[in-house]
Amino acid sequence: MDKNNIKTLYKLLSPTNGVKNIVIVSHRNPDGDAYGSSLALYHFLKKKKHDVTVISPNDCPNFLKWMPGQKDIVLFESNIKAATEILKKAEIVFTLDFNAFHRTGDKMQLALEKITPTFVMIDHHQSPDNYAKFTFSNVKKSSTSEMIYDFIEAFNEVNLIDKDIASCIYTGIMTDTGSFRFPSTTSRTHLITAELLDRGANSDIIYSNVMDNNSYDRMQLLGTALNNMRIIKELKTAYITLSQDELNRFNFEKGGTEGFVNYALSLKDVIFAVIFIEDKIQNIIKMSFRSKGSFSVNEFARTHFQGGGHTNAAGGKSNLNLNQTVNKFLEIIPKYKNDLEKSYEI
Repeated sequence: MDKNNIKTLYKLLSPTNGVKNIVIVSHRNPDGDAYGSSLALYHFLKKKKHDVTVISPNDCPNFLKWMPGQKDIVLFESNIKAATEILKKAEIVFTLDFNAFHRTGDKMQLALEKITPTFVMIDHHQSPDNYAKFTFSNVKKSSTSEMIYDFIEAFNEVNLIDKDIASCIYTGIMTDTGSFRFPSTTSRTHLITAELLDRGANSDIIYSNVMDNNSYDRMQLLGTALNNMRIIKELKTAYITLSQDELNRFNFEKGGTEGFVNYALSLKDVIFAVIFIEDKIQNIIKMSFRSKGSFSVNEFARTHFQGGGHTNAAGGKSNLNLNQTVNKFLEIIPKYKNDLEKSYEI
């Protein structure tokens, strides 16, 4: 992290400058890293005696409801008037695990664009927008939660990390590294998680809370997703579709398709995997992209499907219907044949 920015921000947040009114914002459809980083920073800044509020554009999946401080989060889309007033009064706004206002959704984007606090971005995604006075962006980091640990360490205040903070950071790192399987997991990541365990994080309980959340309906939905999976062998690609009717049939809940796309990526010889999920409430098709090797799903999503993320994990959306979106994908993907062939040695 940039030492000059850290030094300036440290002074801004020091007790000698008084209590600050701070808001922490996560991205829409929050995942473990979004809430892990946001709640860890929330507890840390509360310990420094600041007035702190976490605002999430919408609600999180049920498997994150246990997280310390989750009940204190203000949901923007459920409380637009109150949340907007909180944002207007903020002196400092931290934006965590995203780097462009549109990742908060149309309505919250407008609210953020109208205020003029000191913005602080902490994020590990590619191509950050230029809206923050303080930008901490590192695409090599496993997660924004790992960056929050770095942030606290840069303040020389690791001693303030208690069980709640450690549990939040651990959750964010664990979920964004695929339980420490992804290439972004470094020796530094493991050293940090070791420190978090020493400070009270319980790996067994956290893993169980997040991962052991399968219901009979979710398993039936997974079965449907796998039955819908298609492979394009010559392009080393596999994709899954789920319609709104299929989601409804199995009582779909937010976060219920988390990890489904990884089943397609786990197939032998597959380099590129996609899941298409129909969302008739928003009238869009949601997409999750995963890849192996050098094939950049971030660039693919940004170029074709209004999305982005990381080299090997990204999201996107389409305003076409499900069949039209899949057909568009099938028309595009042959253009990447050479890139896919060169991406990874299996």
